[in-house]
Amino acid sequence: MRKVIVYLKVLKLFWGTAIAAELEYRLNFLIAVFSSLTNLAGSIFTLFLFYRTDYTFQGWSWNESLIVLGVFTFLQGISATLLVPNLNRIVEQVQQGTLDFILLKPISSQYWLSLRSLSPWGFSDLLFGLLIIIYASFQLSLNISNYFLSIITIGCAIISLYSIWFMLGATSIWLVKIYNVTEVLRGLLEAGRYPISAYPAAYRIFFTFVVPVTFLTTVPAEILLGKNQEIWLLFSGLLAVSLLFVSHCFWQFALKFYTSASS
Repeated sequence: MRKVIVYLKVLKLFWGTAIAAELEYRLNFLIAVFSSLTNLAGSIFTLFLFYRTDYTFQGWSWNESLIVLGVFTFLQGISATLLVPNLNRIVEQVQQGTLDFILLKPISSQYWLSLRSLSPWGFSDLLFGLLIIIYASFQLSLNISNYFLSIITIGCAIISLYSIWFMLGATSIWLVKIYNVTEVLRGLLEAGRYPISAYPAAYRIFFTFVVPVTFLTTVPAEILLGKNQEIWLLFSGLLAVSLLFVSHCFWQFALKFYTSASS
């Protein structure tokens, strides 16, 4: 328990200093909000083009598809707030040799690398994503109990996304420059804007069993809508726990091959 309290105090210090530093450039926040609104408007317009002629994705109405888009936007906010400012810097830490200083600190290096920074520029996506989900949910008059189950699956989606991203960042110990790999991952995750049924069968298999995009956006939306709750909830939890465990083991394995800047 004492160790948990210490880690929470460190996290408070991390995020406090990170926000103070970022807020020195407040104009960036307005730019981020405008960028988020533009991207969101483009996504909604693209979705509208599908539904304007009474076409529907198999088993998904307009408001149901909006929930998927809302979950995707929310996860984009998580990525911009936590994943990008932290995990993309692993490459820099390895290149510049500053990873040495992190490994010498009396705290988990994975914890440090994963939560050291916090960017407020993703807050707008978090807010817009929640607003879309709430709006579409009220239009569908959903059961309140489904919200709690959906929160669990969204939490699992965040853990799964983090674990995959962190493992890619860890490969920089061997590959050094992997910016293109993370960009490919972000490109693949764009498929989560729409329900998985919008894609051909081969793509559904790929986005479910190879790159688990299905569990990031479609599954939380289905749980909220009350579709296949038990099986999807179980698979989401197992996937998140498994990926988190594998990411920790993979990081420990990767460190065995790390040579410090002074070596």
